[in-house]
Amino acid sequence: METECKQELLSLSLSELEEWMVAAGEPKYRAKQLFPQLHRGLSPDEMTNLGKRLQEKLREAFVWHLPVVEQRLVSALDGTVKYLFSLSDGNCVESVVMKYDHGNTVCISSQVGCRMGCRFCASTIGGKVRDLTPAELLGQVIAAQKDLGERISNIVMMGIGEPLDNYDNVLKFLHLVNDENGICIGYRHISLSTCGLVDKIERLMGEDLPITLSISLHAPDDETRSAIMPVNNRWGVDALLDACRAYFARTGRRISFEYTLIAGKNDSPENAQKLARVLNAKLRSRTETMPIHVNLIPVNEVSETGFKHSSKAAVAAFAKILESKGIRATVRRKLGSDINASCGQLRRAAMKDG
Repeated sequence: METECKQELLSLSLSELEEWMVAAGEPKYRAKQLFPQLHRGLSPDEMTNLGKRLQEKLREAFVWHLPVVEQRLVSALDGTVKYLFSLSDGNCVESVVMKYDHGNTVCISSQVGCRMGCRFCASTIGGKVRDLTPAELLGQVIAAQKDLGERISNIVMMGIGEPLDNYDNVLKFLHLVNDENGICIGYRHISLSTCGLVDKIERLMGEDLPITLSISLHAPDDETRSAIMPVNNRWGVDALLDACRAYFARTGRRISFEYTLIAGKNDSPENAQKLARVLNAKLRSRTETMPIHVNLIPVNEVSETGFKHSSKAAVAAFAKILESKGIRATVRRKLGSDINASCGQLRRAAMKDG
């Protein structure tokens, strides 16, 4: 029980470490020795330049742990690597590293489970267990980078959980991972996905962070969206798109709209026409044009939901209609299809086995 009361060393910013060093009777510069090594995945006991006295002080004051690789699946098709990480309390989350010509991108989880209840998502089955700490968020990046032996240059927060439902911890993680003394991943190389927590979107726009915001829209109207996304009962499509327009006006940062295509639910030509109409009406005017990009994603089939992905013809027709209305549409390339790289699957299997 004693360790539960201690702070996580990896959750501390450089300035917080400097304050602790001074309070502990250590030179302030020790923090700058410690911080970058922590972000390379070294524990204080592995840092030979600290000295035994400081190592002992750190052990007494803090806990140190990285997520542990429980499963590691590598795609034979494209090199995508999927991790099932166990945390210090035995809970598990997933991360996925995708390899591109421009570098490695890691998709990380923000919570253990999720309480948003999106009907098509494996991550929400069983609900939310708890939020991840800044150390656990950062730890996924560090552990993956350490395992691969390669630099990760981009982050997408689209794994298990709703990032804006864990706002404070996610915000601190963003500052930590951006720190030039640590991993130093630029904000413009970070994308955060939300199902539409309007109050948190409004709060985020005031943080002055040039990250990319992705909105999980998945439907063109309230009736369709509420049937698959309970969050829409709190903030409807109009309120969400109003927040998106305000976010763009305040930050100047392009917003990406995610649209999961589910056969017979939201993939008809009529749905595409309606989507184009509402996006153009809410986000564009004669005096101001907001760039609109819709990322089309055939649904990942999960046995519990019964949802089926749209046919290739339906996906192509949907994209063509959007393009004809001046909306850029792309179909997400499915990476790691041979290892079921979509989030939620490994954790769900581990829960069943447990």
